[in-house]
Amino acid sequence: MKIFFTRARDWYARYERPVSSASLIGGFVFDAVTLHRVDLFWENLWVLAHLVIVAVCIVLINRQENEAMESYDPSHAHFWYINVLQFFFGGLLSTYLVFYFRSATLSVAWPFLLLLAAAFIANESLKRHYARLVFQISLFFLSLLAFSVYIVPVLFHRIGTDIFLLSGAASLLVLWLFLRGLKFFVEPRQFHNGAEPSEALRRRAKERFSLSRKALMLSIAGIFLATHILYFLNLIPPIPLSLKDGGIYHSLVRGAPGTYVVKSEETGWLDYFSLHETFHSSPGNTAAYAYSAIFSPASFDTDIVHEWQKYDSTAGKWITASRVALSVLGGREGGYRTYSYINNVAPGKWRVDVKTAGGQVIGRLRFNVIRADTAPVLETIVKD
Repeated sequence: MKIFFTRARDWYARYERPVSSASLIGGFVFDAVTLHRVDLFWENLWVLAHLVIVAVCIVLINRQENEAMESYDPSHAHFWYINVLQFFFGGLLSTYLVFYFRSATLSVAWPFLLLLAAAFIANESLKRHYARLVFQISLFFLSLLAFSVYIVPVLFHRIGTDIFLLSGAASLLVLWLFLRGLKFFVEPRQFHNGAEPSEALRRRAKERFSLSRKALMLSIAGIFLATHILYFLNLIPPIPLSLKDGGIYHSLVRGAPGTYVVKSEETGWLDYFSLHETFHSSPGNTAAYAYSAIFSPASFDTDIVHEWQKYDSTAGKWITASRVALSVLGGREGGYRTYSYINNVAPGKWRVDVKTAGGQVIGRLRFNVIRADTAPVLETIVKD
């Protein structure tokens, strides 16, 4: 058995990079398939377990380095601590990418998603940096902040500027407590043979923290400020809200209990690759209906806005034609369904931004209006 584990260890050390890349991709696909809702207990317990394991690995890595045992030899524990740390950081970041992507409109929230994606790639590419305290803590703080941003609204059953600020403060508090504990646990006290560490070794540990302190403060401040700037520019996805379904239709009526009946233009398979729907308006058929199904956690009732905008090619900007305030009730798996409409829709490029009351974009429906002499062929769809 010992020979088997030795060979397995040596094999992993030899093929570490391709195995790591494969596990990274596999973990992301696994999360995308298995993670469904940000308000489920077991899924958040999964995230918390990852955060705890990451914290423990950071302590173990820095404790061993202070005891002059740093090694990238697979026969030493330090090598495996770094590999475990990388693996669980990858799990955290892939989970956040899945959750935030579901709440994001790429054309609006891409800066924040790019920040998460950059951390995701760095987790794979900059492995040697895991031996550096600043790199470890920076990724850990980003993970704490990303978790706080969506779990605090779930706990308080609402979103808003005060909730976001509370999320940031909570992540800073947890990080401060962790750093206090880290300093205590990694300070050399006693070697494995019972001997007391030398004064030089104690001084070395203190110097590591002193040298890292300024860089760490700058890194944490940079991450904190960047996310808050993105929030106040409405560029962070409005998690835990997400647009589960949406579209622009020629008519919309309530059908049987719990259903909506909509009529849309028949589309070919090429239309699925288009960012804009085509909407033909004809005499007697100039009204457009915007349908949206918004997922919101249980007991998380909120207000949203359908903002109808038309592109003014002369001014080169979007002009708001109508803003319709709507209410959303939380808890429905397929999202709370609601709609708005506008009469006499003019030819040109249109979009309907589905927003929170604070202005964050939950989703965006794009369509091009084309004037037609005859009514288009419509198909009937039942929304359950």
